[in-house]
Amino acid sequence: MAANDFTVLSKAVETGDDKKVVELVKQELAKGTSPIDIMEKGLVPGVQALGQLFKDGQVYLPEILISVRAMDRGMELLKPLLKGKDIHNKGTVVLGSVEGDLHDIGKNLVKMMLESNGFKVVDVGVDVPATTFAKAAKDNNANIVAMSSLLTITMPEMPKVIEALKAAGLKGKVKCIVGGAPVTREYANSIGCEGFAEDCASAVDEASRLMAA
Repeated sequence: MAANDFTVLSKAVETGDDKKVVELVKQELAKGTSPIDIMEKGLVPGVQALGQLFKDGQVYLPEILISVRAMDRGMELLKPLLKGKDIHNKGTVVLGSVEGDLHDIGKNLVKMMLESNGFKVVDVGVDVPATTFAKAAKDNNANIVAMSSLLTITMPEMPKVIEALKAAGLKGKVKCIVGGAPVTREYANSIGCEGFAEDCASAVDEASRLMAA
């Protein structure tokens, strides 16, 4: 790889070639390349590129999973070297499935995509009460609370989370994103939620939009 040219590494991440990713990361480290540069200019753009293809309908969830796995293999080599480094954090997101909902596949994909794009994610799990979301947001100085509901019968739990944020004095300080099969932008607007994401790739776009707002 030419100096400061991370195109090959990004492409290896995008295509999910984890062996190639490990090989290229090792090469860059041996040359003395900054671990932060390897992460931010090589690994992250690969996942971001695939996220755009996913939104365009050109790839599907299996490709996303393979790509994130390849990035993780590269990050395993970098993490020990990144401790104490000034890594740019785009924001902190508290993420979970609302009370009564035990689905976690979509939530986990959103977590992987957010983390791959520079967000710190606090995953509170599934079947999460409204007060737990609020407490986690307060304890972690979160910027965003992201809620998932895969069942129509659990959607009414979403406005309860917003009320819990208000009760904790966080509404206005912490913004919300909702998502899940039955959830729509119109529903998000109706409950006073600032963001809506229909898939793991658009969740990154929404989180970035809310952080910039």
